[in-house]
Amino acid sequence: MAANVPAAVASRANKRSGPGPGGGGGGGGGGVKGAEEEPPPPLQAVLVADGFNRRFFPISKDQPRVLLPLANVALIDYTLEFLTATGVQETFVFCCWKAAQIKEHLLKSKWCRPTSLNVVRIITSELYRSLGDVLRDVDAKALVRSDFLLVYGDVISNINITRALEEHRLRRKLEKNVSVMTMIFKESSPSHPTRCHEDNVVVAVDSTTNRVLHFQKTQGLRRFSFPLSLFQGSGDGVEIRYDLLDCHISICSPQVAQLFTDNFDYQTRDDFVRGLLVNEEILGNQIHMHVTTKEYGARVTNLHMYAAVCADVIRRWVYPLTPEANFTDSTTQSCTHSRHNIYRGPEVSLGHGSILEENVLLGSGTVIGSNCYITNSVIGPGCHIDAEEDEDDGQFSDDSGANQEKEKVKLKGYNPAEVGAAGQGYLWKAEDLNIEEEEELHQNLWGLTINMEEESETESEQSMDSEELDSRAGSPQMDDIKVFQNEVLGTLQRGKEENISCDNLVLEINSLKYAYNISLKEVMQVLSRVVLEFPLQQMDSLLDPNRYCSLLLPLLKAWSPVFRNYIKRAADHLEALAAIEDFFLEHEALSTSMAKVLMAFYQLEILAEETILSWFSQKDMTDKGRQLRKNQQLQRFIQWLKEAEEESSEDD
Repeated sequence: MAANVPAAVASRANKRSGPGPGGGGGGGGGGVKGAEEEPPPPLQAVLVADGFNRRFFPISKDQPRVLLPLANVALIDYTLEFLTATGVQETFVFCCWKAAQIKEHLLKSKWCRPTSLNVVRIITSELYRSLGDVLRDVDAKALVRSDFLLVYGDVISNINITRALEEHRLRRKLEKNVSVMTMIFKESSPSHPTRCHEDNVVVAVDSTTNRVLHFQKTQGLRRFSFPLSLFQGSGDGVEIRYDLLDCHISICSPQVAQLFTDNFDYQTRDDFVRGLLVNEEILGNQIHMHVTTKEYGARVTNLHMYAAVCADVIRRWVYPLTPEANFTDSTTQSCTHSRHNIYRGPEVSLGHGSILEENVLLGSGTVIGSNCYITNSVIGPGCHIDAEEDEDDGQFSDDSGANQEKEKVKLKGYNPAEVGAAGQGYLWKAEDLNIEEEEELHQNLWGLTINMEEESETESEQSMDSEELDSRAGSPQMDDIKVFQNEVLGTLQRGKEENISCDNLVLEINSLKYAYNISLKEVMQVLSRVVLEFPLQQMDSLLDPNRYCSLLLPLLKAWSPVFRNYIKRAADHLEALAAIEDFFLEHEALSTSMAKVLMAFYQLEILAEETILSWFSQKDMTDKGRQLRKNQQLQRFIQWLKEAEEESSEDD
């Protein structure tokens, strides 16, 4: 691991200029300009060398994901080459799973040589369980001094972020550090092979400033809900975009690490983005985006993405990161390039009558027997392929050491009928699994499977994204939630007595949220329950539905801005409806007033008609829930909503 950059190298890095990757603003401006303007600080990067999930298990059981070879080059080498080419001069690599292997690989690589323009510092810990843990450690150690890049170690990109970085710095200078993050997206059609279904997003952005206003994972949804406030007061217009591929490259200000420290429920970048968009008016922070159209950026998050990105590398879509470039300076990874994207490493032997059709990479020392036909394949170093073991149409092989004697194979117990005469390995058979375990295993290997033919109307039907699946962050203890609920009740009581504004109530509730480490979902559930229970303090043991409504409806009207602050996404609406349903199931004597309560939520624009209808028609519910929905007043209200929606559709 390199500790310092030599003076000559540092001087060379500071003198780089021009429009290419890593170039600063136009060189040759003279000493006067340098005296007037302070040069930007060295660009730093935080590289997370762990996906915090089991996407590549059991492959990643013995080898960390970032060291998996893609076109015979470790994934992390692509990421470090991208960072170095774009001008990063110091990279902090955070390792958790199999950290010793990653450290050994980096120490032997060109990135830790004294001549490296990018100083790599390796930080290991077994305590990291999410991106949030990493960034909290960045803040605790005060590692970043200015704006930095945030990437995972499986990002493949040739994007020149110079322009995006300049825009980010200019925004922070003009707006007094309001913008804390710029997310990099690539313009890409929804059917593009490198569009990972798990990462598909709908983004609402200010047309003029590129400020992100709404960020929602789609995961197969066909209908989306947007808060009405999104389109109010925006004179320059709002763009709703579904043609974006998330490159998982973010330009961050130092405040990002501090915000992760202040919010322990932030475990992923998506948690951070949603949290800031929800509390933007309170915290005063903004997120922007930069869209590239011609360059390449993708993250290898599952086997489908591995195959797609590997094919793109072989087909030269990631130029200059091509196999013959040998950007790792490794003698074993050098190769030649010829027509039809045929790459051949050193000491490759091709037998008589064998054909390399197109898009083929042969690793060093590989031996191809006679009469073999190979196309669209990557063959690792040291492999031996005979005619009966042709590689065809996307078959990927790695260094198997397959050239062994037949007698030795028999002694080790390999079955030649399964792995070939010179193969090593076994036919993997899963143990007897129940349906849930089988689905989990399938998802771990291949990623989330989405049926695009079935139309989903709400976010409640979508699974958590891959990072959230294994964030391994524990929820607060029940005692903390109960204490938080009592504190919220006290806050609202004081607000009613002292006529405290809703903005200040939101500030107090947010401070309680941070103090007790409560998630946004739990805040919304607790708030709904506390407000619904509020009138019960003024009622005797005989619960009268009419009196209950007369006490509750003024409270809903007064505190509706507080609700709207937390209930924004479709999933939030459904969670609020679930909390309302739970309340009326517990207080059956008040069930006849549920229709009036829902009408009030609807008229105050807290809940949307689509989500109310979706909640009412849910198939997965308890017997008590079905009985509750048979209430005549509630059914009349639902029928009225359906008719109103039909009339609205006809008008459109």
